[in-house]
Amino acid sequence: MPRALEHQHHTGFFVRGPSPIARLLFFSVLSLALIVTDARLNYLIEVRQGFIALLHPLQIIANAPLSLVEDVGAYLHTQTTLAEENTRLRHQALMHAEELQRFQALMAENERLRSLLGAAQVSSQPARLAEILHMGRDPFSHKVVVNLGSRQNIVPGQAAIDEHGVIGQVTRVYPFSSEVTLITDKELSIPVQIERNGLRAIAFGQGRNATLELPSLPANVDIQVGDKLVTSGIDGIYPPGLAVAEIIRVEADGDSPFAHIIGKPIAGIDRHRQLLLVSIPQVERPADSSAVKTNSATQKTTPTKRHVRN
Repeated sequence: MPRALEHQHHTGFFVRGPSPIARLLFFSVLSLALIVTDARLNYLIEVRQGFIALLHPLQIIANAPLSLVEDVGAYLHTQTTLAEENTRLRHQALMHAEELQRFQALMAENERLRSLLGAAQVSSQPARLAEILHMGRDPFSHKVVVNLGSRQNIVPGQAAIDEHGVIGQVTRVYPFSSEVTLITDKELSIPVQIERNGLRAIAFGQGRNATLELPSLPANVDIQVGDKLVTSGIDGIYPPGLAVAEIIRVEADGDSPFAHIIGKPIAGIDRHRQLLLVSIPQVERPADSSAVKTNSATQKTTPTKRHVRN
């Protein structure tokens, strides 16, 4: 009886499916199709945002140990260190008090000059404090991810700045986070002007060496090493007058009609944890009197045209 049982063939408990090679080929083709569809047609943006929203609690849990360590480190600061820092800050506040008073006087004078010249008044833009969560996943691009998204009314195009100048621009927004492209990225350009002489140009990120380049400027252009680049504000994205970079190299090749101009960012694009997201500027335009004059002129000339036709 036992020998008879040994010769019986039992069917497998699990039904065998396609071979591993067939499965590998199927999922490889499916992955390539999804990648091409997302890159060409942008059909999977909503799906990606949904997954990011679902994974947001896991991201918070993953960052919890780091936040706990930082909180414990801040708690362990001694009273002596805090007292010394407080004394130093009070000394700096006294030193800057005179400069602040002069700055307020200059602002008041500037407002009076704007009113006299009839210049367009640009309202001050609100800003939101954001914290950098992590760097971008692509090692060949200069991007960071911050902890504010569409739920906090962040929109693509907002400028990212710190206390020194422009850091970059919001290029992609998710429900709870946003992607900020730094000004040194190859895909980002920013309208600038030379603070010394007002010359306007376009600065492009080089990617490598974390620098900016001003291409297509003639070899005899009036730009010197040490000149400061600020935002011109003509693009309607960046508020005018924000510091961008400092010229560190100006080279003129005899074989080329254009100069090779390199600038170094002034803002701490790779040193700080927090940044400010500035709202897109809203320009308050005064009533256009020329339109009223045009309408009145049209009304005056209309009878003349009718008389000619008759």
